[in-house]
Amino acid sequence: MKLAAIAVHLLTGLGALCALLAAEAVSAGAFERTFFWLGVAFIVDGIDGPIARAVGVERRLPRFSGERIDLVIDYLTYVFVPVLALLAAVRLGDAPWAYGLAAMMLLTSLFHFSDTESKARELAFVGFPAIWNIVAFYVFALDLGALSAAVLIVVCSAMTFVPLHWVHPVRVVPLRPVTLAVTALWFAAAAWTIAHGFPGGSMVDAVLVGCALYGIAVTLWLTWRGVR
Repeated sequence: MKLAAIAVHLLTGLGALCALLAAEAVSAGAFERTFFWLGVAFIVDGIDGPIARAVGVERRLPRFSGERIDLVIDYLTYVFVPVLALLAAVRLGDAPWAYGLAAMMLLTSLFHFSDTESKARELAFVGFPAIWNIVAFYVFALDLGALSAAVLIVVCSAMTFVPLHWVHPVRVVPLRPVTLAVTALWFAAAAWTIAHGFPGGSMVDAVLVGCALYGIAVTLWLTWRGVR
């Protein structure tokens, strides 16, 4: 069964290839293709954990930590490549302002990834979970200006250190059926946007914004529920 454990690590490792292909798309100015590959990495990140637990990877291959592999790839696909895309597309304004915002995203993400208390009892994330791939996607999809993007980035960066319980789309049990349905709707809207090109149309933008508002509402509810 060691082969099965190795296969799971290789599945996780596909995220690194996705990061490379996404970065190559950034260099070509093909930002829809960038987010396609980041989306593939997002899906791989969502399925490798349950498969690893089912196979018993930690027990069968204890020397090589799937969690460490996952963290390295997540930093590339959730943080580094999305920041690179925002810079390359001049979505953050002119230097040095743009590089200051980029540094803010890169550095606050390091605090999240190294946070030993980043998971709540209900398996929500504590503090903004460094989902800059999602933030960057919204900047492109909604065609946000540099000032709007900057405000969004500053707020999300600050939220890294605020103990809100950010909903995980799969693991959090309360409201899970609704959250899964909203997540599926979000994926459909995101896929449509990527397929048809940035920015998205008004209808699909409304779906994306509605899904984001749902996530924020559930996050606030989970936080209130946890501190009662």
